[in-house]
Amino acid sequence: MSNLNIIDENGAIIGVDSRDNIHAKGLLHKTVHVWFFTPKGEIIFQHRGKNAETFPDLLDATVGGHVEIGQDYEETALKEMKEETGVEVKREDLIPIQVVNIKNSDPITGKIENSLRSIFAYCFQGNLTDLKLEPGQGIGFEAWFFERIFKISEEDSKKFIPGILKKTNIDIFRKIQTMISKISNK
Repeated sequence: MSNLNIIDENGAIIGVDSRDNIHAKGLLHKTVHVWFFTPKGEIIFQHRGKNAETFPDLLDATVGGHVEIGQDYEETALKEMKEETGVEVKREDLIPIQVVNIKNSDPITGKIENSLRSIFAYCFQGNLTDLKLEPGQGIGFEAWFFERIFKISEEDSKKFIPGILKKTNIDIFRKIQTMISKISNK
């Protein structure tokens, strides 16, 4: 298991530890999420593998990953996009949304995700079948219309990792939905 930087609330590096220890102790570190959206108003979720380290067999961000030592948020986003979806893009194709502090604990594994997460969006214009899963990491991808997410049923909400449907992410989905409206009105 690789080592990661431990950071303070401002993002300054204050130490290094193994990924396992960081998640066991809930130490603050850097992560990324990249939300793929479609021009027709969908968000694409990745279905996590049944053996995922945290929140197995649930829907999550299209792409997510830990910022490794020596990398920045954008490099990590681009690397993870290629690894987890097969999609290669340039930095300028990433749409920065915001950086947020995320803290979730997985009741099944006991692992704690405590990170400063840089969130990006990417307009994906292909088909879901064009996306290539990282071998052994996920089950597949699902596209959900924004309105279905905003009015999600209790039954459907059980399909997602708990943090995905929190207000922070719903606000991000609304920002992305607004971007789509602006793009389509041009």
